[in-house]
Amino acid sequence: MAIFRETVPRGVVAKLYEINWSIVLLLALLGLTGTAMLYSVADGAWDPWASRHVIRFAAGIALMLAVAMFPPRFWMGLAYPVYLAALVLLVGVELFGHTVGGAQRWLEIGPVRMQPSEVMKIALVLALARFYHDLDPDKVNGPVGLLIPAVLIALPAALILKQPDLGTALLVIVTGGVIVFMAGLSWKIIAAGAGAAAVGLPLFLAYGLEVYQRRRIMTFLNPEEDPMGAGYHILQSKIALGSGGLTGKGYMQGTQSHLNFLPEKQTDFIFTMLGEEFGFVGGIAVLAVYALVLANVVAIATVCKSIFLRLVVIGVGTTFALYVLINAGMVMGLLPVVGVPLPLISYGGTVMLTVLIGFGLILGAHIHRNAEPPRGTGLFG
Repeated sequence: MAIFRETVPRGVVAKLYEINWSIVLLLALLGLTGTAMLYSVADGAWDPWASRHVIRFAAGIALMLAVAMFPPRFWMGLAYPVYLAALVLLVGVELFGHTVGGAQRWLEIGPVRMQPSEVMKIALVLALARFYHDLDPDKVNGPVGLLIPAVLIALPAALILKQPDLGTALLVIVTGGVIVFMAGLSWKIIAAGAGAAAVGLPLFLAYGLEVYQRRRIMTFLNPEEDPMGAGYHILQSKIALGSGGLTGKGYMQGTQSHLNFLPEKQTDFIFTMLGEEFGFVGGIAVLAVYALVLANVVAIATVCKSIFLRLVVIGVGTTFALYVLINAGMVMGLLPVVGVPLPLISYGGTVMLTVLIGFGLILGAHIHRNAEPPRGTGLFG
């Protein structure tokens, strides 16, 4: 058996020196922006959102740095067990889940409430990356290389869609699809899949969605048809964004948000509130920070020698990018409202921790970028 050797720093101090601190600083800027906006949401009060947000963020940063210290073989070994655990948690949601707002998406374990679908986003990336690392490249477009990843993606997507959570289910499917593509999927298979999707999409829209999900799509196409009902959220979001103008109304001066016309302003529509208070300039500045984070992620993916690390970085980066694109598009009326938060700015503990754990994997990939573990290596392999 080949001996696994890493040409990377060994000690914790040496690894901390190798961390991409640009990413850490950019993430900290996003976390502080979220704290400031949540303070504004509560009309100048730390409770109930800003104080919890900053505490969770500090704990998440520490956890992120701890995750980055572990070598690739550790996460390779945990990939399948973590995926199975996340799948069990999703089944647990179906059987014992806590319902909020008509959606059964949470598990309550003692005093802790968690959202297993967020855990699955990281678990799926690890499992697919491990699978393709161990798979012979000549088999990527064969039956095994296509069927097993399809099952790994479809199982959690179906469970999440049943909760129902269309936004997260689509995010899981797209992230999985990007990883499969980057693993070397043939363009012929991509074309065939696109054709099948084009045929199946009308059937899915007609029979695969809940009534309220179809209503959201119709509302997206014509929100003015029901301005006080289904179209209320997006119309108020557009009004608030437009009222911010170029430079905004000023911090804590947003009328649409502070007079409670804007719904879910601490979670799904926090970007709208930011746009109202800081205008077009503020919104573009925040999106620029996200773009800089993603530019660093792409740079790390290009220097990783191991396919496992490369696919982990691509998978986590894709999930992060989709969070931003879907949330921003949603509040601007460019996409249907599907309940996807703005990462590190919106309020939400499970989302924040999983995002930061994901970036711990990315930072670890940068530290261990020269590691090339042979197939079958890992904590359990």
